[in-house]
Amino acid sequence: MKRIAIIGCGAAGMMAALAAANSSVSVTIFEKNEKPGKKIYITGKGRCNVTNACDGTDYFDHVKRNPRFLYSAFYDFDNNAVMDFFESNGCKLKVERGDRVFPVSDHSSDIIRTLFNAVKKAGVKVLFDTEVLSVETSAGAVSAITYADRSAGSGKGSNAPIMREEFDSVIVCTGGVSYPSTGSTGDGYEFAKSAGHSIKEPRPSLVPFETKEDWCRELQGLSLKNVGLKLFLSKKDTDKKGDNTDNTKNSKKKKPAYEGFGEMLFTHFGVSGPLVLTASCHYEKDMKAELVLDLKPALSEKQLDARVLRDFEEGLNKQFKNVIGGLFPSKLVPVMIRLSGIDPERPVHDITKEERLSFVSLIKNLPITVIGTRSFNEAIITRGGVDVKEINPSTMESKLIKGLYFAGEVIDVDTETGGFNLQVAWSTGHLAGTSAGTI
Repeated sequence: MKRIAIIGCGAAGMMAALAAANSSVSVTIFEKNEKPGKKIYITGKGRCNVTNACDGTDYFDHVKRNPRFLYSAFYDFDNNAVMDFFESNGCKLKVERGDRVFPVSDHSSDIIRTLFNAVKKAGVKVLFDTEVLSVETSAGAVSAITYADRSAGSGKGSNAPIMREEFDSVIVCTGGVSYPSTGSTGDGYEFAKSAGHSIKEPRPSLVPFETKEDWCRELQGLSLKNVGLKLFLSKKDTDKKGDNTDNTKNSKKKKPAYEGFGEMLFTHFGVSGPLVLTASCHYEKDMKAELVLDLKPALSEKQLDARVLRDFEEGLNKQFKNVIGGLFPSKLVPVMIRLSGIDPERPVHDITKEERLSFVSLIKNLPITVIGTRSFNEAIITRGGVDVKEINPSTMESKLIKGLYFAGEVIDVDTETGGFNLQVAWSTGHLAGTSAGTI
């Protein structure tokens, strides 16, 4: 009987096991954690955004790197197939704003339980507290794996016995390096490199931004809803003193790398929240980056000016600071006054048209300078990974080593927020498992 080893008992690993088990093969999952799905547990703030219910043709618009590579995997096991799987296995789902799909219970543990119960029912052997150390190859094909058995009664730490087992196929589903506390520590990259594969530099993605402006930190804890956000990227120039300078014109004339509408959050280091996390997957660390915040996206500048002018006329003799309170959350008012350059004590009848229009423009185009991202500890996913040019997209098998497969976040494919990344795991895992079980 053909023997298949799967490294990692997460989303991609369990789906790969289920797909492989449909064939007459022996499937074993090796998981270094003490339980399955540790990263699934924390996704969607503990609710698990299972997938996205968007039209299949729209799915690829949300894949930021190598979308074509996913065509075969997605159409082999698409978002509808994922939803059917969970529903048919007793886990009821619901669709929320943005076509985001969650379990009705709002508990990610129900997703994990449904998956793992299906894995056990399929007869898959699962070894917890078992860390794979290497994937062996011979004559251009997978031959065996070595692993440390750290389960109870087998010895702990350096005393754990080192075992070796022969396998016909190995599916690497180890994830990337984001949220390393869940076990994603880059093991899969080492397995891939030892087999001759190239690794695209891993970087944090779907991650908060650190910003230059102190006022962002002053607003720590303030959440803004229904705002617009644009991310502008431009090349860095170095002047004679070695300083980085922007060699592009006004950001209002440039095309944004990302533009979205929704919710964001100010933090002690900069900005976060759904809008910012999605913007981060478009960020390039070797480029100058600026966020432009639109606090009133439902109004054009002309409409907003009419609103501000009306407020000014109603409070003609009031001080500037006492007239604009209806425009912003109270915590934001003193910051906007300071950024406007208008004296807060000044009566509004003394404010010129040019100053008013400048204030309106500030509300619609509030600039924030990005100086970097937070670390992998705060990144939802990892950008980068095993080069897709070295993986057969029709099977997920390595083009270099027969019997070696890759699935999930370990591959250089990543998407925006909204359930799209978990869909990558389900689709690539299912295709890898099906291929390993039948080829």
